[in-house]
Amino acid sequence: MFERRYDPDYLASMDLANDPEPKHKMSLGTALSSVRWAERRAEAETRAREALTAAKRRLAARWMPVVAAAAILTALVLLGALGGLAAFAAVLALLLAAAVWPLDSTAIIDAISGNTMTSVGTRQGESERNSWCAVIDAIPTAALALDATGTLLHHNRLAAEMFPRIRSGLPMSQVSRSPDLLVAVDRALASEEERIDVELIERVPVERRVAATVSWLARSGKPYAPHVLVTFRDLTEQDRLGQMRADFIANASHELRTPLASLRAFVETLQGPARDDANARKRFLQLMASQAERMTRLIDDLLSLSRVEMRVHLPPRGIVELNETAAYVCQSLEPVAEAAKAKVTLVREGAPARIRGDREEIVQVLQNLIQNAIKYGREGGNIEVRVGRDAPRGASGAKVWVSVTDEGPGIAPEHLPRLTERFYRVNVTSSREKGGTGLGLAIVKHILNRHRGELRIASRLGAGSTFTASFEELGTAA
Repeated sequence: MFERRYDPDYLASMDLANDPEPKHKMSLGTALSSVRWAERRAEAETRAREALTAAKRRLAARWMPVVAAAAILTALVLLGALGGLAAFAAVLALLLAAAVWPLDSTAIIDAISGNTMTSVGTRQGESERNSWCAVIDAIPTAALALDATGTLLHHNRLAAEMFPRIRSGLPMSQVSRSPDLLVAVDRALASEEERIDVELIERVPVERRVAATVSWLARSGKPYAPHVLVTFRDLTEQDRLGQMRADFIANASHELRTPLASLRAFVETLQGPARDDANARKRFLQLMASQAERMTRLIDDLLSLSRVEMRVHLPPRGIVELNETAAYVCQSLEPVAEAAKAKVTLVREGAPARIRGDREEIVQVLQNLIQNAIKYGREGGNIEVRVGRDAPRGASGAKVWVSVTDEGPGIAPEHLPRLTERFYRVNVTSSREKGGTGLGLAIVKHILNRHRGELRIASRLGAGSTFTASFEELGTAA
């Protein structure tokens, strides 16, 4: 604890160094003995200060029972039941015991009474709890353990993601509101049924199907032992994958039939009557290339829509700044706008407009909306891309939005509700001639659903259309 120092400066500080004019001479052995004595004295002073601090801490923790005992002794002295000297000695003994006796005296009491099983049992209980908690943490699906009363003892990380408000000590009725699940838990606790399977359907905030399994473990008198294990398996992605496959086959077979039939007709013509006609061969090859390009766009959009649908129930975790993203998309589409003799103008929001989102998907939303404005707007017209903000209304927070306005012919009111349906087109012939697949707005809708956003469409015949993608601003989300 203490470093021994024999250097001249240290000895000089203790009047042990050789002075140029010493009053008396001291041997080296005497000097070293004096140093050791000083060190022992310093160690003793340190221990005394530590003991005094510990005694003060114990007295501070026990002041109420000490004061109560002193009051009782004082009352006994006043009543003549106890002598003043005896009461004074009792108070001193009480103060000494309160200052010396450890705050945690379980081990001392067990040692005095010969009972060593309490601490051993406590350690064993903690070890057992840690063991089964580690098992629940390692389960690859959401899992939680309940005691004999249906109260939550422990849950793993996946369960916390599925139930954001979950915490140990809550009754199962506060973890999940599903009546079927609560009935299954009560039945398992009452009848000790080994396994009960329940299917849960959630409608908000997004539709989700979950398979829950309630398993009876064992009856135990230990308070830390779990009685019921509940595991959850999210089937939403599996269902979406199955639906995606079915939709892909149906839509692909429907939309690919026309270009495939055209390609087949062109090939048969080139193999037959136009075999030696160079001009016809050149014209047919151009048409075949355009049909192949159309099929490529269609397949790309179908795959993009499928990817978005698979992730619609997973909230995005990134941060997107709409001014910067809109500027990036407008710049990337400048060549397309110039080819269509259109002009794209960006109007920024004065302050940063940040949202919680996936930047690549927000870029895809803006690309689809601006490309639609270029395709279906007036030739040589102006396309305005504007970033704005709406003030909070009531309990909802502030909204930020991006709007795309064209100068096209407009859309009739009866078509507006169906624009985001797959393969829905206002004018089928015009859409196919301009390279449309009928999936652009469906992709926009699903991306906005994932971002908890909203698509607003306003149009008037002869006056153009405005498509607005609205999001909850970051920092105001509930």
